[in-house]
Amino acid sequence: MKSFARRNFCLTTLGLASALLLPAGAAQAQALESVKIVVGFPAGTTPDVLARRVAEKLAPSYAKSVIVENRTGAGGQLAVTAVKGAPADGSTILLTPLAMLGVYPYTYRSLPYNAEADLAPVSLGVKFDIAFAVGTGVPTEIKTVPDFIQWAKANPSRANVGSPAPGSPLHFAGAELSRLSKVDLQHIGYRGTVAAIPDLLGGQLPAMVSPLGEYLKYIPEGKIRVLATSGSKRSGFTPQIGTFSEQGFKDLEVQEYYGFYLPTKSSPAQVQALNTAIRQAMAHPQVKEALDTFGMEAAAGTPEELASTLRNYSKRWEPVIKNIGFKAD
Repeated sequence: MKSFARRNFCLTTLGLASALLLPAGAAQAQALESVKIVVGFPAGTTPDVLARRVAEKLAPSYAKSVIVENRTGAGGQLAVTAVKGAPADGSTILLTPLAMLGVYPYTYRSLPYNAEADLAPVSLGVKFDIAFAVGTGVPTEIKTVPDFIQWAKANPSRANVGSPAPGSPLHFAGAELSRLSKVDLQHIGYRGTVAAIPDLLGGQLPAMVSPLGEYLKYIPEGKIRVLATSGSKRSGFTPQIGTFSEQGFKDLEVQEYYGFYLPTKSSPAQVQALNTAIRQAMAHPQVKEALDTFGMEAAAGTPEELASTLRNYSKRWEPVIKNIGFKAD
């Protein structure tokens, strides 16, 4: 399976007991003047849009003014590093996919941050399924993952699976499918779905692993066919489509997450105040409407739940990455 990788290329539990004894909103005596949510991806991307919807709901209760700052570069590392070094006063918030914290330690030889040492978990933001889809380059009779595997065996020169983020769990899920099916599926890496989706629609790219939400608007017209989703049960967005597990690939039961963090020296009161504000924001109908567009579910919870999710996420992907032998640098 190393050939798959060769072709392309991260708590200590917080002591919140005293803060939890306070009434909601009392942990922070008054709203902050100005707050920024730092996102490691460009304007218009899914994390950016989510950050902007949440920012609208954090004002004016948590802060009088909340902006989104796009710190792009190094696959999201610059955003994490910026928050690591920010004042621990509740005014600088990180919204990040968990891959920057739970996958990068295994794909990069060194990182400028350590999730456990440098960041204070606040709350999960969202969870979502990933999905395996085929485009116009695959015959219409291919309707399931086993169908695709048989087609790939018969067409080895076309047995290519793309991802919009080399070195991400999307990439690695494709590698796992290759390993589990014992078919040499070659990875084709793209820089985002903006580049990948046209190739899927045009038939140049036979198949792709991507967040389910990236496919939703294309499913009705039939040019992109989602063959499987990655959750423990069928997605509410695509209840007609079976999971990987239903189709014989139980090891591909995975989910992706975004989480909210503060700098590590933030006080328990600051963490609790932001946690309360985020949970209220994520429950707002306008935020849910935005999440539906991206095929995501609100998943706000406690700081401890975020810490546990990150640990389990990291444990899930570590052996996969080591088996592939992938390194991003």
